[in-house]
Amino acid sequence: METKHKSIYIKATATGLLASSCFLGGYAISQRSLAPPGPDAAPAAVIAAAPGARGLPPTNFSDIAEQQGLAVVNISVAGMVKTSARTGVPQLDPNDPFYEFFRRFQPPGGGPNGPSETPTRGTGSGFIVKSDGVVLTNAHVVADANEVTVKLRDKREFKAKVIGLDKVSDVAVLKIDAKDLPTVHIGDPKAARVGEWVVAIGSPFGFENTVTAGIVSAKSRTLPDDGYVPFLQTDVAINPGNSGGPLFNLAGEVIGINSQIYSRSGGYQGLSFAIPIDVAMKVEGQLLAHGKVTRGRLGVTIQEVSPELAESFGLDQPKGALVNSVEKGTAADKAGLQPGDVILKFNGTAVSQSSELPPLVSDTAPGAKVSVTIWRKGQAKDISMSVDQMEVAQADTPDASPAQDKQLGLAVRPLTRQERAEAQVAGGLVVEDVADGPAKRAGLRPGDVILSVNGEMAGVDSLKAQLGKDRKKLALLVLRDDARLFVPLTLG
Repeated sequence: METKHKSIYIKATATGLLASSCFLGGYAISQRSLAPPGPDAAPAAVIAAAPGARGLPPTNFSDIAEQQGLAVVNISVAGMVKTSARTGVPQLDPNDPFYEFFRRFQPPGGGPNGPSETPTRGTGSGFIVKSDGVVLTNAHVVADANEVTVKLRDKREFKAKVIGLDKVSDVAVLKIDAKDLPTVHIGDPKAARVGEWVVAIGSPFGFENTVTAGIVSAKSRTLPDDGYVPFLQTDVAINPGNSGGPLFNLAGEVIGINSQIYSRSGGYQGLSFAIPIDVAMKVEGQLLAHGKVTRGRLGVTIQEVSPELAESFGLDQPKGALVNSVEKGTAADKAGLQPGDVILKFNGTAVSQSSELPPLVSDTAPGAKVSVTIWRKGQAKDISMSVDQMEVAQADTPDASPAQDKQLGLAVRPLTRQERAEAQVAGGLVVEDVADGPAKRAGLRPGDVILSVNGEMAGVDSLKAQLGKDRKKLALLVLRDDARLFVPLTLG
């Protein structure tokens, strides 16, 4: 199987542990009342950038940890998770120690009334960007939380209000009722160089104020389902609970928010991804001002220009974003863009590869007039057009209705984004029902997650495509409980 099918993108994610009415494993949110700062509380101050030559190996990272760590916070969340109507198991990571308990001992159907909800708690990280209590973190840390608590390094705790969250960029803004707090110094991620040292501070697995270090491995990375964020790739050790924490350069400036890892095991394996801080600060500004984020949209789908395609189009080198479809009625359609056009510039900014275009477009105010340089039929052409507004809902709410396949005797639906994060997988199909047929004979059952079909990432369309090849056998990679197994499925 190709590596890309075996590897998974995982939101570095808040460490989620299930809790009933009792205290579990030390991860429960503190119930103590909020108290004013004690006599030993750290003095409030705006943290200045630490001196030091950027990019040179330091003898240690103590200054950054000591000074910048004052503005790094631990975030605890409490909320409710849906319980499966069939298995009665909360939507938990199968590696969670309480997953097997609920799978075995909850009654089928989630109880007498079908689906139910179960309390859940978790932890993440964040950092203070304004001295009056404005905190940045990841959207997936606080999404669907009923209660959010922010804990400072001096042990003070505050109930936080979620000002707003943006799931497209995975950025959330919190507000706590406090003044004269230490703040981070914002840096320029564009000035970061590949190979430069960087430092992360966060709460992996709930261990507060943990410091890890590494280098910038690459810039402007595009990840599945996150095409609007040009991620910074690092080899800094990031694990569940680090989500939302800051990534510092050696000058003590925040250049990113730690968000995701790339892993086959579910834990850190050397590839971590951070949201550039300039992207996050633009989101913060809109959320504080309007409570929501608006983005530009053209209405095209694009792909990379390979050397072979560049030669066939008469381009001197592979560059730009190749338009492969244009949605009717959109800004691109009205401006006359066509499949086969190669977008070389967007509003004066050169597009060297396709992944650079979505962030440029999304960062443009809806309704703005822009100029687009395209390559069509062997020559460059300038087009003037207006930019549409992106509809956010379609980016995060895939169709959850089950698709029936009578040939297999199977009803499946795609995992939602939240389910993908909780199950720590990049995608897949949830088995909703199994009728008499090949799937039942193969031993598939409701609750299984089909990750791949004959080595291809599992999706409704890809499953149909495999069936359309008139195959007699399919190899399904299935996630069941806390184990992955291949299930051979014989058709006919």
